Amino acid sequence: MFIIANFLKATAAVLDVLLTLYMWIIIIRALISWVNPDPYNPIVRFLYNVTEPVLYYIRRYLPVVFGGIDLSPLVAILIVIFLQKFLVNTLYQLAFRLS
Repeated sequence: MFIIANFLKATAAVLDVLLTLYMWIIIIRALISWVNPDPYNPIVRFLYNVTEPVLYYIRRYLPVVFGGIDLSPLVAILIVIFLQKFLVNTLYQLAFRLS
């Protein structure tokens, strides 16, 4: 059972790093959107391509309010934090009980 426990620990650690990285990508994209970036810049294109599917899905269900301010990055960050606190911790605790 220790092999499954180690696999769950490794999965939880990798998932935690990926979620943290994605949260920072969302934050950077939100900050860049304030300065009207060049849409042909490869970095800007990467940020938009990585974050747009998630943010578009959130925008479909979240109306734009408060004078046109887009709150979808905030909601996406809250979802990432929830996944880190719930899913990663659950995987760690499950691995601890199996070992």
